[in-house]
Amino acid sequence: MALIFPRVAANFARNGYYPTDEPTIERILNAIAAKDPNQRIRIIDPTAGEGVAIAEVAHHLGRENVEAYAVEYNRERADHASTLVDHCLRSDLMDTVISNTSFGFLFLNPPYGDMAPGYNGAIYDQSKGRKRLEKLFYQKSFPMLQYGGILTFIIPYNQLDDELSTWLCNHFSQLRIYEAVDKQFKQVVILGVRTKKSDLDLADRKKMLGVFKAIYLGEMKAEELPQDWPYEPYLVPSSKAELQNFYQITMDPAELAREIANLKGLWPEFNLHMKYKQSVPRAPVTKPRDWHIAMALSAGEISGPIHSSETGQTLIVKGDTHKEKVEHTEWKTEQDGSKTFIRTLIDKFVPVIKAWDMTDGSPYKGKIITITTVKDPEPEQNVNNDGVDLSSFLFPIGRLLMTRGIDDLVQQGLDLLPYVTRHGQGDWGDGYESDNKQNDRAVKAMVDGHLYERVMSVYIIDPENDLKIWIITEWHGDDDGHITTVLLPSEY
Repeated sequence: MALIFPRVAANFARNGYYPTDEPTIERILNAIAAKDPNQRIRIIDPTAGEGVAIAEVAHHLGRENVEAYAVEYNRERADHASTLVDHCLRSDLMDTVISNTSFGFLFLNPPYGDMAPGYNGAIYDQSKGRKRLEKLFYQKSFPMLQYGGILTFIIPYNQLDDELSTWLCNHFSQLRIYEAVDKQFKQVVILGVRTKKSDLDLADRKKMLGVFKAIYLGEMKAEELPQDWPYEPYLVPSSKAELQNFYQITMDPAELAREIANLKGLWPEFNLHMKYKQSVPRAPVTKPRDWHIAMALSAGEISGPIHSSETGQTLIVKGDTHKEKVEHTEWKTEQDGSKTFIRTLIDKFVPVIKAWDMTDGSPYKGKIITITTVKDPEPEQNVNNDGVDLSSFLFPIGRLLMTRGIDDLVQQGLDLLPYVTRHGQGDWGDGYESDNKQNDRAVKAMVDGHLYERVMSVYIIDPENDLKIWIITEWHGDDDGHITTVLLPSEY
């Protein structure tokens, strides 16, 4: 396939920038195809450089049906990438919020090297070994892939240690590893399909762990990425759910200046809103009935001082109607013994009318009277059969799953519910302080009751034997909702 951006064909290190060489990109394209060419596909390169690789992928999959997203820190390269993709953020990837499970294809050629001391992005790092940028960017990026989505991951082979290999084998199936065409940076290209852990083939997982280890230790050399792809291509799935979040957290002064210049001020409709109050309302055709007045009051159309000639009362009134979420929660025990947390939110319109009594001689003069359909809130105790108070949970738990290692502990008498309760209440346990702060930020950043960043707790079960459990809650898209998994660190 002919390449469309030959000017960046040179593969060279420039200020830490290692663009993927064109022959490698071309051969990667031979290995992928659109699962349904007529459906919309969403793809992303979170370390896009000049955006050439992800643009090539977009054209290969059918440009008219592909939405291409990119993130790049360097301004010059981001400016170039923005001309090739549909959406581009000029930002450090660690300073972005991007929805999980939202992309059908992830092209990840991360920065290489050790993390600098004090790097802000380190709060996302869960690695226990050497602190490397390759691992950090993997951890931040792979949750963006939807299940069934295709990963292309390019790193030096000597960074594929046991920890990173285990992550890959726990998150992806159909893994294949090849040597990049350009040998200058000793890169390997890893392809795989994101798969739920419960659906992984344990034999394949064990086999790939062995292959990765042999390549990492230099005992085995990966084959060069084939020019003619000999297998069925990896099929990139369509993206049905809308992308909820794709933005930079920290405001870019240059972008703010451009927005102000475009809007001619921060509130261009100021006169429109202020003139609305100056308009003269039309009188009704007939005398309003009581329900007319009630509707007008609750809609906020009647406000200000009102005097009743019948009762002699003088009130200053103001009404409004807003929408609230009514929550119903329950625990359900499945036939296999697992527990499912079901949280249902129903919209409810609530009118609120407030009146300030200004009647001379009234015992209520100076007091505010509130009329609403909402009763004073009563303490709600959502308690399941096992005595768990769900009303105090800060976020939805969703389906509760546990691994085989945890199941063994449960069989030996471990009671998980106290730990799940602490997790749901924001008591993150015995993890790093930086991880706990990141959990707090994830809870505060919830949108419509959804966690768009995972939260993770660590609890020490047996200090003498260094026995810990991890509890991780993630949003898995509209189909699966939130899923909370209890696991041992060795099972991650």
